[in-house]
Amino acid sequence: MDRLKSVEPPAQSHVRQLPMFCQMVVQPMISFIVPAHNEQTCLRRTLPAIHESARVVGQPYEIIVVDDASTDATAEVARQQSAIVVPVRHRQIAATRNSGGRAARGERLFFVDADTIINPCAVASALRYMDKGAAGGGATVAVDGIAPFYVRLTSLLSIPFAKLAGFTGGAFMFCTRAAFHATGGFDERLYWAEEGAFALALKREGRFIVTWERVLTSDRRLRTMSARQLFTTAVRMVSSRKIFTRRSSVEKIWYNSNRENDDKMPTTLGFKIFNGIALVILVVMISGPIWSFIPWSATPLDSLLGKFRFVIRMFLSHVGLVLWPVGFFLFRSLLRRMQWTEWLKLAALTAFCFWQAWVCTRAAIWVWTQLWHWLAN
Repeated sequence: MDRLKSVEPPAQSHVRQLPMFCQMVVQPMISFIVPAHNEQTCLRRTLPAIHESARVVGQPYEIIVVDDASTDATAEVARQQSAIVVPVRHRQIAATRNSGGRAARGERLFFVDADTIINPCAVASALRYMDKGAAGGGATVAVDGIAPFYVRLTSLLSIPFAKLAGFTGGAFMFCTRAAFHATGGFDERLYWAEEGAFALALKREGRFIVTWERVLTSDRRLRTMSARQLFTTAVRMVSSRKIFTRRSSVEKIWYNSNRENDDKMPTTLGFKIFNGIALVILVVMISGPIWSFIPWSATPLDSLLGKFRFVIRMFLSHVGLVLWPVGFFLFRSLLRRMQWTEWLKLAALTAFCFWQAWVCTRAAIWVWTQLWHWLAN
């Protein structure tokens, strides 16, 4: 009996050991998945930020860098930063992300772009929401670099829209392991906007959260694209779905392997002119609703201010017609929504799009009627 007593641990040690055991049980592993193609430079900032964020939240974690046919030192840099390297040759972002998701051991998956710097607040917020039952979500982003002013302004204005609409880009997305497998991951038919499709798929599985905590992402693609290129891409996106499923449609934008000019902004006159036009258009779109509070009698059409207002209304009314296809797209998604909270949010957004589309349609008809009378006289 004395021998048994001598090897039996004291009761007090059980009290100390139990919380530690419970902590190991209730804290599942986190998997950070970083798709990368020729990202040796960006990974030197991205991976330390992930390590720091994971250490602060205090849960076990792994970092998986999915090296997609890189020709530089991407894999070596990743291993130096204690990351697991998964080599693939997809050259398609959706398939690359899915390879990382399938290799992940964690119960919470974070998809982080190679040019995105995350922080502990964003990770902790995402974990809290998933602990409360959210299927997944994303974070709003701040633009890092020397992007044109209209890009920075757009980034700032997109924050409330992302929260209200419940959509986010792919720079920082998260989901539970169960939700990832239930949705089938990212749609590999898409070469672009796969994160939007994934967000819609997650919404069918449960709540999709966009956190207020922002992450920092590179402006390199927006910096090297002129406003004209962005405009033509937007037009093609609305007019045809092929831009999403054909690699050639977005080759220069999303799949360019040349990283040498990532830190440079074009200085051509044409680039500056189109960026200036984009800034003017953005200011017009922001200030456009203010005119609704000013009666037309205060700005008659034969006055200079009236003509200026007429041009603004013509522009905004035609831009607003884009809300018709957006509304129909949201309506189709609404029919497949299962969670009632997500259904209500999406229903409100769909109704708003259709309402604004109808308002813009009436405005466009009025504009062309007035223009016809003016030309006739």
